[in-house]
Amino acid sequence: MIYLFDIDGTLTPSRLKIDPEFEKFFLEWMTDKEVIFVTGSDKDKTIEQVGEKIWTNASRVYQSCGNAVYQGGELIERKDFKLTFELESLLAKFLGRSNWQLNGKVYGNHIEERIGLINFSTIGRSCPQEAREAYAEWDKDVLERETFCRIIEHKFPELEATVGGQISIDIYPKGQNKAQVLDDLTGPITFFGDKCDKGGNDYPIVAEMERQFEENRRHCVVHRVKDYTDTWDILKSY
Repeated sequence: MIYLFDIDGTLTPSRLKIDPEFEKFFLEWMTDKEVIFVTGSDKDKTIEQVGEKIWTNASRVYQSCGNAVYQGGELIERKDFKLTFELESLLAKFLGRSNWQLNGKVYGNHIEERIGLINFSTIGRSCPQEAREAYAEWDKDVLERETFCRIIEHKFPELEATVGGQISIDIYPKGQNKAQVLDDLTGPITFFGDKCDKGGNDYPIVAEMERQFEENRRHCVVHRVKDYTDTWDILKSY
């Protein structure tokens, strides 16, 4: 059995470090299992959240929604995607259209280029945790990020855009989402993720796993968790 995990919101609080007690539990839990991570974040942010030990003890780590693959601590595969002038112009328009500015402050670092994807945030990735949580709560009703994702996919049919974390969206070439990691993996898979609904960046892999299960191509189990405490509770039974 392969145990496949999202990171942010699944093993850690969003954009925060792993709970020390859960870290101790998880390190012991993963010792005799094949554990693989698939996250929209880059290597440095993931290590900052889960720690060097958990990151290096994983069988494989798929960063940037699977567009940067690490094994044994080494980068073994990458798929690049560069920000175009046209896409950057559209994202700049989103900053001017965002209604969040009527509710709270906007911070810096709106666009971040990672291996294989662009991460975009209207509030800005430099925002403090309090503002991050306020934006996430506001967006539950407003659905600003979902709206921006639909606009991007309409204007650029060759791209996909999904909601990730509390404050941002991930943009990448069509098909270069988390589901692509399934092409590398054989055998049954148990997946844990917190953004499994349509529009979330875990949705593509969940949808593909469910399709493969229905077609009797693979035994799959999906755990849709609300936060790391859900994951912790479930893992106690494995």
